[in-house]
Amino acid sequence: MSTGATDRVVHGRAPGKINVFMKVGALLDDGYHDVATAYQAISLYEEVYARPADDFSVRFSGPIDCSGLATDGSNLAIKAARLLARAADYRGGVSLEIEKHVPIAGGMGGGSADAAATLVACDHLWGTNLGRDELHELAAQLGADVPFALMGGTAVGTGRGDRLSPALAQGTFHWVLALADVGLSTPEVYAELDRHRERHVHDIAPAPEQPTVDIEVLQALRAGDPHRLAEYLHNDLQAPALHLEPSLAATLEMGELQGALAGLVSGSGPTVAFLAADQDAALELQVALSASRLTVLRATGPVHGARVVAG
Repeated sequence: MSTGATDRVVHGRAPGKINVFMKVGALLDDGYHDVATAYQAISLYEEVYARPADDFSVRFSGPIDCSGLATDGSNLAIKAARLLARAADYRGGVSLEIEKHVPIAGGMGGGSADAAATLVACDHLWGTNLGRDELHELAAQLGADVPFALMGGTAVGTGRGDRLSPALAQGTFHWVLALADVGLSTPEVYAELDRHRERHVHDIAPAPEQPTVDIEVLQALRAGDPHRLAEYLHNDLQAPALHLEPSLAATLEMGELQGALAGLVSGSGPTVAFLAADQDAALELQVALSASRLTVLRATGPVHGARVVAG
């Protein structure tokens, strides 16, 4: 399949995510961990605009500071486009413009959303017409969170987080997100978790090799009950993230003092996600945290996964 000259633009969109529950298994022989997580896609979106080109390029815009992002072949969106082109035997390229709204290095899957939106946009632009199953297989090759950005909604992730099972979630959950001035490296947070477990080997139960999501979390999501869900929010990566960035503890405490039902570090951090009872409570919490000079966003979930918006 080859490219044709056109001024066409395809607009793809994919959401960021919150891990409302995350357990991390023991360190395996291959240096990785299995996880059990409950993902929820939220209404912070990456907007990807794809145009035909002879080569592959990406540039960034939007309210997020993107100055530190790679724009060469190491960028995940470029990797996604090249992977799709190889899989579909497409011989052209693509010019990508990504309008970023998901915090960078914030534990919210922004780079994964870029990749997922790129897959659906390029598939549409190039007319390669891969099915969702094929796109999911490509997504899994790109990173653990990319398949969920493609799928959206609410889901349980196991293995590396890329083996997904949809989870029923009623109603709308209201989240307030406190952004940090620094990023945290996901590999470093996992390494700190391993060190934390070694330091406390006599105090905490050994981690299972294959963790599972607590049934109470799934029941709370199914019921659409934020008060119930607040009791079971959990993230094994929170303790190591707090160790690496101690200021997050004060943020968590502040949110809960200001009326959040509960708060947790999202994924590998450093974004802190607070669950609010309803829209009014979320707005009040956003105002209170903003007055404390935190950078704060509001979002709702669950929302749809990657899709073509126009083109």
